[in-house]
Amino acid sequence: MRYGDLTYEEIRGRAKEGWLAIVPTGCTEQMGPHLPVDWDTWQAEHYCLAAAEKVARDFGIHSLVLPVMPFGPTPEHRNYGSGYIDIPRDLHEALIFAVLESLVEQGFKKIIVWRGCGGHDLRETVKRFNRQYRRKAKAYLPGHPFHDIWCRIGNPDNPGGHADSFGTSIALYRRPEAVRTEKIANPHSKEVDWADPNLDFSRYSETGVIGDPTEASTELGEKLWEAVIGEMALIFKAIAEGKEGNRLTSQDRLHILWRKS
Repeated sequence: MRYGDLTYEEIRGRAKEGWLAIVPTGCTEQMGPHLPVDWDTWQAEHYCLAAAEKVARDFGIHSLVLPVMPFGPTPEHRNYGSGYIDIPRDLHEALIFAVLESLVEQGFKKIIVWRGCGGHDLRETVKRFNRQYRRKAKAYLPGHPFHDIWCRIGNPDNPGGHADSFGTSIALYRRPEAVRTEKIANPHSKEVDWADPNLDFSRYSETGVIGDPTEASTELGEKLWEAVIGEMALIFKAIAEGKEGNRLTSQDRLHILWRKS
């Protein structure tokens, strides 16, 4: 499933066979005092690999997952002073576009961009690619199922937003060695104004955590993980069958409002 594990001849063969190409994008930013700064990058890669395995096993639909890109625009985290790599939005979009071009030139017909950070607005990049290469390929930018899954399985009264009980639970289940459990605490963060064009997390949380991570548990993480992978596998299946458009969820749109300015 890993693009990087194959030779160029093997990749050529997968493209001819109609395999999906999946481009996970991550970021490097503070995740509060209890999670590592590569958390969004780790999630993007492992979600995509697990979902690719599930959709192949359950439905016979095959995918190649590219190496995850670990950097993106993260200006809202700068005021914590460390733990971020913030690249300009234009550079990020140009990099994604170049990756999509490289894939279509290799013969891939359907390409999925899976964002590790919900705030990264790549809609115009994907639209521009689809206009330019409409006769050769199509790129997809699916919405995230995370909010709906949390409201169904977790506590909807604890909506979270960053390094919260959702992500911390999954970390406790899938990557427990990375969690500083003694530092999990409720920061009593303020409600974030996602429409703020100069969004700065330090205005809303002293620790960098948005929401309350103290409801996290390994047991909850297992349920959330299985739900996420199941939903993503269905998204990949729908795209492979030509049934899924480039739709973002309402929660996605809320998180990327501030990046429009």
